[in-house]
Amino acid sequence: MGELPHLLMNFFTPFFELCVLGLNIFSIIVLVWGVVLAGRDFFSSERKDQKQMTITKVNTLIKNFLGSYILLSLEILIAADIIESIVKPTFQDILKLAILVVIRTVISYFLHKEIEDSIDEEAKEAAESTLGKNTNKLDK
Repeated sequence: MGELPHLLMNFFTPFFELCVLGLNIFSIIVLVWGVVLAGRDFFSSERKDQKQMTITKVNTLIKNFLGSYILLSLEILIAADIIESIVKPTFQDILKLAILVVIRTVISYFLHKEIEDSIDEEAKEAAESTLGKNTNKLDK
């Protein structure tokens, strides 16, 4: 009876190792795809004749966009590492998992903060723009 869990783990280990490999590859694909899309957006915005402030805003949006792909890629890596830590728990795997979680948490915190700041800035500019239009209507 005590042998059954060990036999099941040995039976499923190759499958889980393939899952980990697949998730690692998928994580790389997600990251590269995000870089390609962000690069396309960057070069597209650079070809336009825009004010410096507009370029800065667009670049911030592109950076946030790329950051979301980086976060997704890290989340996939964490899932792969969790599976790997369960299948063959070594101190190195657990340490790697802990480091990835810390990195993801820090990146997520600062990316979230940047996105909130961008949204607040956009809302402020929209309010100022609306206020300016209303003032112009009153002047006429």
